[in-house]
Amino acid sequence: MKYSIYKYLNRTLVYFILLVAMAVSSCKTAKKIQTAVAKKDTVSLMITNTSAYDSLLVIKKALEDVHKNEMDFKTFSAKIKVDYQNNKGNQPNITAYVRILKDSLIWVLGYATVFNIEAFRVLITKDSVFLIDKINKQVQYRSIDYLQDVTAIPFDFKTLQNLLIGNPVFFDDSVISYKETESKILLATLGKYFKNLLTIEKSNHYLTHSKLDDVDINRNRTADITYSNFENINGITFSTYREITVSEKNKLDIQLNYKQWEFNKDLSIIFNIPKNYKRN
Repeated sequence: MKYSIYKYLNRTLVYFILLVAMAVSSCKTAKKIQTAVAKKDTVSLMITNTSAYDSLLVIKKALEDVHKNEMDFKTFSAKIKVDYQNNKGNQPNITAYVRILKDSLIWVLGYATVFNIEAFRVLITKDSVFLIDKINKQVQYRSIDYLQDVTAIPFDFKTLQNLLIGNPVFFDDSVISYKETESKILLATLGKYFKNLLTIEKSNHYLTHSKLDDVDINRNRTADITYSNFENINGITFSTYREITVSEKNKLDIQLNYKQWEFNKDLSIIFNIPKNYKRN
């Protein structure tokens, strides 16, 4: 019984922490432009007509909006209900309590709702991953490379931090195409490892969708992330509901429902390893 619980928890933990690590189906890009948009405000281009100039302004403003809405914080905490469905249907959910010290550490307590028990605690720093298995009384020590080993992509502390707080992940300012509608702007960017198609609402400049596409055409990994249910507390706007669809050989649907979220509050982080726990 303990083993089956542990298998479920370990799989769920990996899905929760690494769910964005699978890249996306190919984006259907729209309007190609003969420009190169560099980092931040630096732009290198040749303007051949008014239309190209207007396109550049739209892209430049959209990039500024994305960066402007990125979370700048010192601490973060939240209670997150995690539900997921795979090819076998609905799976048991967990409740995750997350605390983050920006650019320093991420602490996660996993509560197995179906078993009504605390199941694991995880501490992630810039160079290490520590996992306490409360079910089997074991502890694991891993380097931060563990995140890359289980995902086969350059997944690091910063990416995980951005994922949890709602900043775009695998995002690059190198725009290769864009499309503008009445209510939205779609930007397709190209990084070293991923294409990323971002959907930005014109009315409030919120990022509402991200579609990732592995640049390696031999990898059939896809992921779509939808951000919704935005709340504003003390001037901070935060997406409290995320839907993620991940597929490679099989399809996985994940829902993250954030409760009791707070930024920039004093945090208490406890990560004591019992002496009788075995190292795995």
